[in-house]
Amino acid sequence: MKILFDQGTPVPLRRSLLGHDVDTAYERGWSELANGDLLDMAEREGYDLLVTTDRNLRYQQNLANRQIAIVVLLSTSWPRIQQNVDVIQNVIDTIVPGAYHEVEIAS
Repeated sequence: MKILFDQGTPVPLRRSLLGHDVDTAYERGWSELANGDLLDMAEREGYDLLVTTDRNLRYQQNLANRQIAIVVLLSTSWPRIQQNVDVIQNVIDTIVPGAYHEVEIAS
């Protein structure tokens, strides 16, 4: 799966997503794009999934006709996210195109 990390998604998470091709918005030069433009660009470039920590994304964007799946991590803390990598990996491995899923990060 081709995955894009939004700003705020801890980059070390990519090492845990074995079998997936992970880029960051920063690496692609897209860190200044607004959410709607970022989603448009990611879909045009063939990304299957956006991983973000932006809890407001679903309220700010119309996600109804999106092909890209979206996973929202409900924490930006790498130590907390690291403890929940198995949950995140499972969500990513089972998500379908166009789906939206929030991942609660246990402390």
